[in-house]
Amino acid sequence: MTTSSYHEVVLGRITHVGALRERLSLLSREDNLSERVRRILVSTLYTQPTSLAIGAINGIASTAIAAWVSGIDILYTGCIVLTVIAVARVTAALGLSPDENSNSTNKLEIAYEVGAFSYAFVLGALAGLTMALRAPASVEVLMIANATCYGVGICARNAGRPTIALGQLVLVCLPIMAAALYVGTIAFVALFVTMLLLLPAMWSITLNVFKVLRDSISAAETSAQLADKMQLLARTDVVTGLANRAGLNHAMVESMMSRTDDERMALLWIDLDRFKEVNDLLGHPVGDRVLAEVAKRLREIAPEGSTVARFGGDEFVLYGPVSGRKEAERLASEIHIEIMRPLRVDNRALDVRASLGVALMPDDAQDIDTLMQRSDLALYHAKVAGRSQTSFFNPSMTRELVRRREIEDELRLAIMRDELSIFFQPIVDLATGRIRTFEALVRWFHPEKGELRPDEFIPVAEETGVIVTLGNWITAQAARACAQWPEDVSVAVNLSPLQIRAPGAALGILNALREAKLDPRRLELEVTESLFVDDTHATAAFIEELSDRGVRFALDDFGTGYSSLGYINSFPFSKIKVDRSFVSGPNVGKKSDAIIRAVAEMGTTLGMEIVAEGIETIEQVRAVREAGCTLGQGYYFSRAVPDYLAAMLLAQERDDDLPKALMA
Repeated sequence: MTTSSYHEVVLGRITHVGALRERLSLLSREDNLSERVRRILVSTLYTQPTSLAIGAINGIASTAIAAWVSGIDILYTGCIVLTVIAVARVTAALGLSPDENSNSTNKLEIAYEVGAFSYAFVLGALAGLTMALRAPASVEVLMIANATCYGVGICARNAGRPTIALGQLVLVCLPIMAAALYVGTIAFVALFVTMLLLLPAMWSITLNVFKVLRDSISAAETSAQLADKMQLLARTDVVTGLANRAGLNHAMVESMMSRTDDERMALLWIDLDRFKEVNDLLGHPVGDRVLAEVAKRLREIAPEGSTVARFGGDEFVLYGPVSGRKEAERLASEIHIEIMRPLRVDNRALDVRASLGVALMPDDAQDIDTLMQRSDLALYHAKVAGRSQTSFFNPSMTRELVRRREIEDELRLAIMRDELSIFFQPIVDLATGRIRTFEALVRWFHPEKGELRPDEFIPVAEETGVIVTLGNWITAQAARACAQWPEDVSVAVNLSPLQIRAPGAALGILNALREAKLDPRRLELEVTESLFVDDTHATAAFIEELSDRGVRFALDDFGTGYSSLGYINSFPFSKIKVDRSFVSGPNVGKKSDAIIRAVAEMGTTLGMEIVAEGIETIEQVRAVREAGCTLGQGYYFSRAVPDYLAAMLLAQERDDDLPKALMA
């Protein structure tokens, strides 16, 4: 043998061994398949049970014919055994459904193996008997052909489980091969060799078919898993890990499909109060960590079967079954407690609170969209009522919303149609009784509904943004009126935080002063303490720009908000207005007097004037004057009046007795 020939032989053997190892490895990896893939492959054994029935009938009929033609009694017995096995196999195939969870994969596989191996061995043994007992040649051909065709065909049918397919082939062929050797004729020896070569050939074909099946199913499973993962990602909020809007909608639709008519569902809409300040002051990374912690707390207290979702921004939704309103109230209370628990981020203690809106199904809504709308409306009322509280939906909210929308639409038209008027209430010097300032107050005389109170339309204007247009209009009208008064009389205008944060807010006020030809020093802008909490930077820039032009600022409703002395020290206020609740409120007494005195003393020290609001009697005039207040405002002096009456009041001050009488 030449060197090249030797190398070819060695290479061929190596290739053959490599292929054999690959096939054996493929067969060994069969048991390492994922349970889902294995289940699918096992289920292929039970598909088309009619093919099993046809094969069984063919084998039984062939055996019966062979027994009848040959007259060999044992073939009759074999025919009966084959019939019993075939009936059992078909019955099992019809009774054991691969789709039922009650039937495990192992149970299905073992049940099939027992029947398949039994049938294959008996059929092969009967074929071998016809050879060993020297049955007529036609009978031998019938049985050998039937058994061999069965073995080859079953390899293709059961390739999804190659151990079963090849096991059946071997059990069919071995008895025939043994009988062929037993008889020992040249023809039967040739048959033995032929079947011996058949086994590895079918082995290779079966494993190739199995590989194609396995890879196809695995690829389909991978694609399905990837699709499930992508769907999960599409329904999950990245920051919190909760469901997002799409996930919430999916969960709600699924729950509606399985919900019974008497089952109650609650939707709790949660909005974190003043969360914008966390992002603005500490940055969005800290804000995201706060959101993640809130999400974790909500997830921990969420009832079983409920869905917690981040609806967007700083809003969360908890949707799930409840026994009734009491359980919903208890759940809302737990949410408040959990959210308000101490929360620290980067060694910072954060005070997190939330407003909740709650709606129930079927009490408040019959479908998902209505349930969400009414929960959102309840949340809106919780925020309007002062935040950090829970509001349950009730039908009056819908009527109130309709009313607010009507006011919003009509207010825009009222500004265009000049239905609004400016009234002026005097602020009086408590020492001389003379008018020092008029506060401009807006009044709305609706052509059909009559006079509408400011507390009806001002909140609506603030919520809808109309307050910006309205505020600029009030400032312009007040400046025009003040330009007609004596130079020692000023005008005060209340400003909304939304108006101050609007682009070009300071420029709008300066334009109003220029058009009215009013000295900026005669304009006084009143702001409340809540303004500084909402947006200190914007407020500081606004106040600084106008103060540089001479506009004065007053701190309104002092004592009812945050009352931080830091604001007084940081901003150039020339006046502090003590809220009416300390002057004529129901809790007036020693404590309120002490507060007024303390504020008045502070004002004197800082060179500020102190205005006492809500004065209604001469006794209150004397009390606030003795406490140190320098200015007074209230019904005792005058209600708010139109501009022409304000001019008349100023004209009457020429009579020296009037101020003295007022201050007596």
